[in-house]
Amino acid sequence: KLCGYLQKLSGKGPLRGYRSRWFVFDPRRCYLYYFKGPQEALPLGHLDIASACFSYHQPEAGAAAAGDEAAAFEVHSPNGAVAVLKAATRQDMTYWLQELQQKRWEYCNNLDAAKRDSRTSPTPSDFSKGLVAKDNPDVSVPSQNASAERARNVLAVETSPTDLVGEQAASQPAPIQPSAINFSLKQWSTEIKNSMSSLRKGNNENRKSIFYTTEEWELLDPSPKDLEDSMALEEKRKHLAEGSKGRRLTSSAFPFDFGRIPHKTRRPLKDMIGSSKRSSSDSSPTEWFSGNGNRLVSELQLKYQSQQEELEKLKKDLLSQKELVRLLQQTVRSSQYDKYFASRLCEGVPKDKLELLHQKDDQILGLNNQLEKLNLEKDSLQQEVKNLKCKVGELNEQLGMLMETIQAKDEVIMKLSRQLSECEDSTSPQSGAVNSAQAVCTNKELQELDRLKDNLQGYKTQNKFLNKEILELSALRRNAEAREREWQAKYTSLEAKLCQVESKYLILLQEVKTPVCSEEQSPAREVIAQLLEDALKAETSEHPEQAFFKPHLVSEYDIYGFQTVPEDDDDEEKLVAKSRALDLRSLSLSENREISTGVKWENYFASTMNREMMRCVELKNLIRSGIPHEHRSKMWKWCIYLHVKKFKDSTVPGYFQTLLQNALEKQNPASKQIELDLLRTLPNNKHYSSPTSEGIQKLRNVLLAFSWRNPDIGYCQGLNRLVAIALLYLEQEDAFWCLVTIVEVFMPRDYYTKTLLGSQVDQRVFKDLMSEKLPRLHAHFEQYKVDYTLITFNWFLVVFVDSVVSDILFKIWDSFLYEGPKVIFRFALALFKYKEEEMLKLQDSMSIFKYLRYFTRTILDARKLTGIAFGDLNPFPLRQIRNRRTYHLEKVRLELTELEAIREDFLRERDTCVEKRDLISDDEEDS
Repeated sequence: KLCGYLQKLSGKGPLRGYRSRWFVFDPRRCYLYYFKGPQEALPLGHLDIASACFSYHQPEAGAAAAGDEAAAFEVHSPNGAVAVLKAATRQDMTYWLQELQQKRWEYCNNLDAAKRDSRTSPTPSDFSKGLVAKDNPDVSVPSQNASAERARNVLAVETSPTDLVGEQAASQPAPIQPSAINFSLKQWSTEIKNSMSSLRKGNNENRKSIFYTTEEWELLDPSPKDLEDSMALEEKRKHLAEGSKGRRLTSSAFPFDFGRIPHKTRRPLKDMIGSSKRSSSDSSPTEWFSGNGNRLVSELQLKYQSQQEELEKLKKDLLSQKELVRLLQQTVRSSQYDKYFASRLCEGVPKDKLELLHQKDDQILGLNNQLEKLNLEKDSLQQEVKNLKCKVGELNEQLGMLMETIQAKDEVIMKLSRQLSECEDSTSPQSGAVNSAQAVCTNKELQELDRLKDNLQGYKTQNKFLNKEILELSALRRNAEAREREWQAKYTSLEAKLCQVESKYLILLQEVKTPVCSEEQSPAREVIAQLLEDALKAETSEHPEQAFFKPHLVSEYDIYGFQTVPEDDDDEEKLVAKSRALDLRSLSLSENREISTGVKWENYFASTMNREMMRCVELKNLIRSGIPHEHRSKMWKWCIYLHVKKFKDSTVPGYFQTLLQNALEKQNPASKQIELDLLRTLPNNKHYSSPTSEGIQKLRNVLLAFSWRNPDIGYCQGLNRLVAIALLYLEQEDAFWCLVTIVEVFMPRDYYTKTLLGSQVDQRVFKDLMSEKLPRLHAHFEQYKVDYTLITFNWFLVVFVDSVVSDILFKIWDSFLYEGPKVIFRFALALFKYKEEEMLKLQDSMSIFKYLRYFTRTILDARKLTGIAFGDLNPFPLRQIRNRRTYHLEKVRLELTELEAIREDFLRERDTCVEKRDLISDDEEDS
C-alpha cells in the first residue's frame, strides 16, 4: 500500500512554504489524496496521477550540501498546474517516483481495473476469506508491450523506503519543517470539519485538533504571575520589534508567536491567542495586513488590555469582600455567644460556670483566629515555593545559556589555537612551505574530483529516470491512441445497435397508433419477441476477443454469486430482473464517480497501525456507509469476535472441530432436517446451487456443529440462510461464531425455538414502532385490515435474506454485525417509509398485500435507504425496544397459557365424549 508523509509546497507570498501532509494512493481512481494527518477522515485535496508526469532537478553542490530541495520532485498536471512535493530523504523521493510511475503504468494499461470498479471481485491476493474469494475477476486484460516492459525494467532504479513510507508510517510522528505553518487556509472548511471530527472521537483516541500546538495547552484562567510575565515579555518584544522594522521575512518564517513562558510547560489558550494577536500587530503592516486590519488588531489589543485591568480590579474587590465577610462572621458569632450567655444567666445558671464557658469561648475564638493566620501563612509560603520553583527554572535556563556560551568560547579558543599552529608552520623552511602548498592543492583537487563524481552519478540517475519517464509517456500515449480507436469502434457498434432498436420501436409505435392488419398478421408480435430475446441474453465469456467492443453491463452472476436473471420460464420475471440489474449497475457507476469511500477506509486502517481497532463514532459511521468488498471479511470477523469474546475465551482450542466430530460420529436428531434444507437454502446462488458446490459441505458442517453446541434449539429453519450468508465472507469456524453471535447474543431467548416466542414478540414491538414512526401508513393498514407482520416475520427471522437486493442486504449485515438487532427494526421501518406514498395510493387489501410481497425487491438505492434508517428515524433508543419486548413477552406468554388450557380441555372432552373421539388436533395431524 502506497502511503506516507511528504512535504507539500503551498501558500502564497510570505505564507508560502512546505507543509507536512499524509498521502494515500487510491488505486480505484489513480488519485493521490493528501490529508493533514493519518487520523483525518476528509482529504484536503488530490492529485490525478493517471494523467500526470514527474520530474526532479539535480541540486547544486551548495544546496546538496545544505540539504535544501535535495529530495523535492514535481508532479505536472495536464492543466498546467505543478505540485511540488518533498520527501524526507532522496531515497524516499526515488521510491515515491518509482511507485507512482508503476501505479500510473498499471492503471493506464488496465492492470488495476478490478479495483477501479468496486463491484468486481478482487483477486485472491487481496482477499482470502469466504466463498466469494474463490471467484476470479471477470476482467479481460490486453496483452502488454514486451519491449517496453524490458526497457522499463532496465531503466528502473532499485530503492527501498524508510519508516516514513507505508502503513507503519502512521505510527511515526509527522516530520516538522522549522517554523512551518501546518494550517491550510485554502481548505479551511475541510480543516475545521476534520478538527471537529477529531474532537468528537474523545480522549481515548489520543488525537489533537488543529487548534493545538505541539505543547499541551489547557483551558485555564491565567494566574497573576503569568499575566505579569506576559506583560513583561510583551514590553521586551515591543522594544525588539521597533529595532527590527523594515527587515523582510523569509517564506519559511512563522509570523505568529505564541508567547511561550519559559518556565511553564502548559499555557492557557487565552494567553496563546492574546500573545499571537500582539505578535501579529508587531509585524510590519505593509507586508502582512492592510491599514484597516492593523487598526482592528490595535483595537483588539487595547480591549484585551482593558479587560485584563478590569479583571485585576475585580480580583482585588473579591479579596476585600472575602475579608469583610470573615469579620462579619466573627461579629455574628460573638453576638450569638453573648446572647446565649445572657439567656443562661437569666435561667439561673451559676455565674462561675458562665465565666468558665466565656473563657473557653474566648480560647476557641483565639484558636480560630490563629488557625486562619496559619492558613494565610501557609498560602503565602506555597506561593513563595511556586515563585522559588519559577526562579529555579529561570536559573536552570540561565545555566544552560552559560554552558552554551562556555562551549562557544571553547570552540573559539580551539579555532585560534589551530590558526596559531598554522602560522607557526608557515614560518618553517621554504621547502616545507612548498610541500605543504602542493599537499593543499592536491587535497583541493581530490575534493573537487569527488564532488564531480557525485554530480555525475546524480545526473546519471536523473537521466535514467527521465528516460524512463519519456519511454512510459510514449507507451501510454500509444496505448491511449489504441484505446481511443477501440472506444470509437465500440461507440460505432453501439450507435448502430441504437439505430436498430429505435427503428423497431418506431414500428411498434406506428402499429399501436394505427394498426393496419389483423392481430395474427401484425409485425408487432415478431418485433416484440425479437426485442425480448435480445434483452434477456446474458453476457458470457464465449467471445473474449469482443470484450472491448461490447459493453459489460450485466453478467450472469453478481459478485456475491447470486443470479442476476432467474432461470425459470417466466419471461416477465426475467425482464424485471434484468431491468433491476441494469438499474443497480447504473447506481454503482454513479457512486464510483464520487470520492471513493475506500480511501476513507484505507486511511482508517492506516491510522490503526499503532493501536487496536475499538468502538468509536468514526468507525460506526464508516460501517453504516458500507464496508468495501475487499475489507468485509476482516471487519465481519472483528465484529463477531467483539461480541463472542467471553464465549470464545472460555473454550479450548479446536472447539469447533470437536463439536463437528461429535455431531458426525454420534446420533444427532437435527441432522435429517439439516440435510433436507441444504439445497433449499439459497438455490439462486452458485455456491449453494448443487450438491457438489463447495458451500454445501461448509454449510452442513457449521449447522451440525451448532446443533451439537445448542441442543435446546438444535436446528430451526432460517439458521441455514444466516450461515450461508456468513460463509460468503468467512471461513467455517468464523461462520459458526457468527451464528452464535446472532442466536445467543443478539436475539432474545426462544427466538429460534419450536414456539418462535421471541420472533412473535418482536412483531408486536414492530407494530408499536410502526404506529409511532409511520402513523399514516399504520392507520392505512389498519383501515384495510392488512396484517403486514406476515411479511415482516421472515425479515426478522433471517435478517432480510432473500427479501432485498444483494447490495442492500450486505450493507444491512455490515451494520447488524456491529450494532446488533436494533438495526433490523431500523431497516424494516426504512423499507416501509421508502415506499410509503406508493402504499398509501393502494385502496384495497388484495392489492396492498400483493404489493407487500415484492416491493422490497424494487428498492435499489442503498444510500437513500441508509439515510432513512439512520437519519430520518432518529431518535431510536435501544432501551425502548427492550422495555416493549418485556411488556409483550408477558402478554404472549399469557395467551400461550390460555391456548394450552383450551387444548387440554379439548383433549379431555374428546376422551369423555364418544362422538368427538375421531377428532384430532393440528399437532397430532402433523405427527
